[in-house]
Amino acid sequence: MLKGIASCISPELLKVLAEMGHGDELVLADAHFPGHTMNPRVLRADGLAITTLLEGILPLFELDTCAPPLVMMAAVEGDTLDPAVEARYLESIRKSNPQAKPPLHIDRFAFYARAQQAFAVVMTGELAKYGNVLLKKGVTPVS
Repeated sequence: MLKGIASCISPELLKVLAEMGHGDELVLADAHFPGHTMNPRVLRADGLAITTLLEGILPLFELDTCAPPLVMMAAVEGDTLDPAVEARYLESIRKSNPQAKPPLHIDRFAFYARAQQAFAVVMTGELAKYGNVLLKKGVTPVS
C-alpha cells in the first residue's frame, strides 16, 4: 500500500494511469461491457463499483479541459437511461473536480469505437445499465 492512494487502485491500474498522456482515454466499463473484444489492454476490477474507482482515480488524474473529458453511452432507440446512474457518477467526480460538467452522451457504436482506441479498459463490477464512462486525461498542472 502507498499513502494517499485509494486501496481500489491496483498496482496495474496505477501503472496505466502513470503511463497515460494528455488526450489518452480510459474506459471504466460496467460488468456487461465487451471489454476484451474492444481493446487489447483490459484491467480487471471485478466487484468494484465505478463510483469507487472514480473517487480513487480522479484525485490522481487531471481531466482534459480541451475536449469533453467525460463520455457515456446514450440509450439505444426504444430504451431509456436511468438518470440516477449519471447523478451517482457526477457526485463521485465532483468530490475532486467540483466544476465538472455532465458527461457527453454518444451513440453505442461511437462509444465502442472510442473504447477500441482507448489507452485501456477497466472492467468493473458495476451492474448499472449504460454504466460505462470514458475519462479523457488532461495536463497535470505544474505545482
